[in-house]
Amino acid sequence: MGILEEEVYRLERDDGVPLIRLQEVQRQDLKRRLARVEGQVRGISKMIDDSRQCKDIVTQISAVSKALEQIGFRLVASQISYCLENPEEALRGGCTLADVEKLFLRLR
Repeated sequence: MGILEEEVYRLERDDGVPLIRLQEVQRQDLKRRLARVEGQVRGISKMIDDSRQCKDIVTQISAVSKALEQIGFRLVASQISYCLENPEEALRGGCTLADVEKLFLRLR
C-alpha cells in the first residue's frame, strides 16, 4: 500500500473538526510503544514487590520515561506534519503552529 493509499485514523469533535489525525501505521506504532511501556511499568511494580535494588528500579523508570518522551515526540511530529499539509483545516480545529510548538516544548 502506498503512502497516499494508507488508511488514516481521524478523531473528530461533534462539529466535525479534527482533533487528531494519524496514518494507521503511525497509530499502530504509538499503540505498540504504549503497550511496551505498560509492560515495563508492570515490571517495575514487580521489581518493587520483589525488593530489587534501587539502581535497577531507577534504570527501568528512566527507560520508561524516555520511551514516553519518544511517544510524545512522535505524536507531536505527526501533528506538525498535519498542520503543514492541511493549514486551513488545522486552523478551523483551533490548531496553530504556535499551539503545536507549545506541545513540543511541554515534552522537554
